[in-house]
Amino acid sequence: MISENQTTLIYDRKDLDLAVDTIRKGGIILYPTDTVWGIGCDATNPEAVDKIFKLKKRADAKSMLMLVGSEYQLEQWVENVPDVAWQLIEAAVKPTTIIYDHPIGIANTLLAADGSAGFRLTQDAFCKAICAKLRKPIVSTSANISGEKTPASFMEISPEIINGVDYVVQFRRNDKRKSKPSNIIKISDSGIFKIIR
Repeated sequence: MISENQTTLIYDRKDLDLAVDTIRKGGIILYPTDTVWGIGCDATNPEAVDKIFKLKKRADAKSMLMLVGSEYQLEQWVENVPDVAWQLIEAAVKPTTIIYDHPIGIANTLLAADGSAGFRLTQDAFCKAICAKLRKPIVSTSANISGEKTPASFMEISPEIINGVDYVVQFRRNDKRKSKPSNIIKISDSGIFKIIR
């Protein structure tokens, strides 16, 4: 709240604790990410993931991406992170989600038809703190009903979404900057990559 630079914004510890407690209890949260506002939950909890699919009215054949807070976490939840993925992460100038061939231990409904799943190593301090405290990846899907426009700020999120989650994070609600979704790149174990978005 003291600067236009997102990295200097200060979140409230109680807000973080309430968000993490909600996730631990199998709930879903509405929270700001390093891109757009997202709906999130414990990515290893199939029932919580199902709540998000129902809220978004999204076909469960459409997978959702996850956030991790560190390189160590990424290696915990992906069997093989190819060297080219680390190079892309290091070179990225904007948030980049990478789809990997062999995720480990996440809810089956988060997997694409080919068994792959998308992870983003978040640079957002609040999201990193959630991941660190939870010690698991969190789902991050845009805060809209499937097929509707992705809201660029908290003010654009529909009441249906706000009322449908178990906890709404206070942090950055008044941030009026317009956000955009991340880049998405699919990388195979062999290192071949394809730009999706």
